[in-house]
Amino acid sequence: MRRVEELISRMTLEEKIAQLGSIPIGELMENGKFSVEKAEERLKNGIGQITRIAGWSRLEPKEAAELANAVQRFLLENTRLKIPAIVHEECLTGFMANKATTFPQAIGLASTWEPELIERMTTVIRQQMRAVGAHQGLSPVLDVVRDPRWGRTEETYGEDHYLVACMGVAYIRGLQGDDLREGVVATAKHFAAHGFPEGGRNLAPVHLGPRELREVFLFPFEMAVKVAGVKSIMNAYHDVDGVPCAASKKLLTDILRGEWGFDGIVVSDYGAIDMLRTVHHVAADKTEAAIKALIAGI
Repeated sequence: MRRVEELISRMTLEEKIAQLGSIPIGELMENGKFSVEKAEERLKNGIGQITRIAGWSRLEPKEAAELANAVQRFLLENTRLKIPAIVHEECLTGFMANKATTFPQAIGLASTWEPELIERMTTVIRQQMRAVGAHQGLSPVLDVVRDPRWGRTEETYGEDHYLVACMGVAYIRGLQGDDLREGVVATAKHFAAHGFPEGGRNLAPVHLGPRELREVFLFPFEMAVKVAGVKSIMNAYHDVDGVPCAASKKLLTDILRGEWGFDGIVVSDYGAIDMLRTVHHVAADKTEAAIKALIAGI
């Protein structure tokens, strides 16, 4: 912690902003290889995260690991503070990358009623991800589905909030492992109530009273924090009773950190911050959208 505080005290504003962001690996490649020229242009202030090195590139595992090493080596040797980046990947039912193992879909796994199987599965996923240099997985999905018309139902563990919580805890324990230095950071998503959209339409508004929100839809996330020690949470795209999740200080700070004691990182779903401008119309431009999200807790 002392090292973190020391680095922050030395950072310029531009370097702090860079640590809040992520860049797709494709923007650092040329003809299937790592491009030093592109990295010099895009990573001069460092970067917080690299998006899907193995998954996006579709490289063989050995080549994906070499690409990850090349990116990290550049950051260590060519940036002022020499801070390596977090590499995140998708891994809902298997590491989404070339030659990785694919497991049954989440709704099928929930039908086993055996959390132990989930933990064994994510132990394998963790090992495969770490082998190619990944540090964070964008799973599990802890959405409680109460409208089967919703198009992402199969990504979830179903309609029962207790079962969703049990499966989610097992997923997180397997992915993060006993020692996070050798594990993969799990990311519980989509916070919150993403599985109950108006009309069953993805991204549609959610209308809930505070008691049902807490007792049903927040419950799996609360267990993820308090029981499993999850280290990352991802916001949802929609709004809850008119307040976009990406700009909800009540959800992302007051409840998550203040009430539950969450001490990890909150990450934005892809494009969710800009949707404060383009979909929710609560921000005039990208800068205002970013400010609202940052103040809320992303």
